[in-house]
Amino acid sequence: MIRKLRIKFIAASMLSLTLVLLLILGGINAMSYQKTVSDADAILSVLASNQGTFPQRLSPVENGDARRNAPGGKDADNGVFRKRGLSDETPYESRYFSVLLDESGQVLSTDTNKIAAVDQSTAAEYALKVWNSGRSSGFFVQYRFLRSVEDGGIRLIFLNCSRSLSTFWSVLLSSLVISLFGLVAVLVLLLIFSRRIVTPAAESYDKQRRFITDAGHEIKTPLTIIGADADLLELECGESEWLTDIKRQIARLTGLTNELIDLSRMDEERPQLQRVDFSLSDVTEDVVQSFQGPIKSQNKALETDIRPMLTCTGDEKAIRQLVSILMDNAVKYSPEGGDICVRLVQESRSLKLSVSNTTVQPVKKEDLSRLFDRFYRMDQSHNSSTGGYGLGMSIAQSIVSVHKGRIRAESPAEHALTIVVTLPQ
Repeated sequence: MIRKLRIKFIAASMLSLTLVLLLILGGINAMSYQKTVSDADAILSVLASNQGTFPQRLSPVENGDARRNAPGGKDADNGVFRKRGLSDETPYESRYFSVLLDESGQVLSTDTNKIAAVDQSTAAEYALKVWNSGRSSGFFVQYRFLRSVEDGGIRLIFLNCSRSLSTFWSVLLSSLVISLFGLVAVLVLLLIFSRRIVTPAAESYDKQRRFITDAGHEIKTPLTIIGADADLLELECGESEWLTDIKRQIARLTGLTNELIDLSRMDEERPQLQRVDFSLSDVTEDVVQSFQGPIKSQNKALETDIRPMLTCTGDEKAIRQLVSILMDNAVKYSPEGGDICVRLVQESRSLKLSVSNTTVQPVKKEDLSRLFDRFYRMDQSHNSSTGGYGLGMSIAQSIVSVHKGRIRAESPAEHALTIVVTLPQ
């Protein structure tokens, strides 16, 4: 149990850290990508407003004269970049080309003066592919493009974004690699320190388990003495309802003590089980046969589908106890005249044992998830007539866990419960 707690702690910590890193890295890289796209779109907007070229730059003297003559004293052409958050050096840093097409998609002209990597035929080819796609903007290879309508036709402007995209992908890859190394480092630290973190819980749990085992054995002695004294009184004074009640309660306490000790033994990190090959089919048949009496006395119908010659490796005594718990649970909590079904089949490399029974009360979903909790009973009234303590399914789960199997509860119908156990063969 402590080992499972440690694994859950490490898994929860790693999952939380991974989600936080993904959120941070995703946000940073998404903002970086958005900045790349917005800058490219701003440049394309300037180019589109000037028929595929940047506006003519003015000298400082010319720009001063234009500012004085312009309404409000604003910059003339040089201010178009600042308005869009671009540098005045943008025209000298940008590599772009444009293609003018008519409304039918025929290439009228190409302008590749501002790029060396693309000739006129390649520019026309790119433009036709974008035209056929029907998109007005987006990325084509490493180029960001924009469709602009002019008097002479439709112009497709392409801006080379290879440098900015390369930077974006380099930062993204570097951040992922660094984050991966960070996660590995945190995992190593958690593996080192998690043992110390769960040590108090391990010590507390170990003390609790030892207390249950020791107290159970200590309780058995007075129960045995009380039982013997009750038998002697019955011999001397004869039977009475008081002695009968005392003996009944002694039996209940003895059963509860034995179950607590069994549960504590199964919860050990390495319980001492005698693992041998045995016939699970024969064990299941024997246990089911032992319940024939109470099943018939309560007019319940029993259906079995137990495939022969199915062998299992494990502790035969523990598996026998497992099947007995499942059968006892089905008999106790099925109504008089109800149905019980036991199936044992082979599925791939595992053995599947299922015990189904009808129920008096409807089975709720929350009951299925809590059915294996200690001292939990579906009968919330805790009626003692059933003779249960709410420990049987916990013991069954511990037995299955020790054998590296799986156990689950299902409700195929409103008044039906099925316990399914899967064991490795």
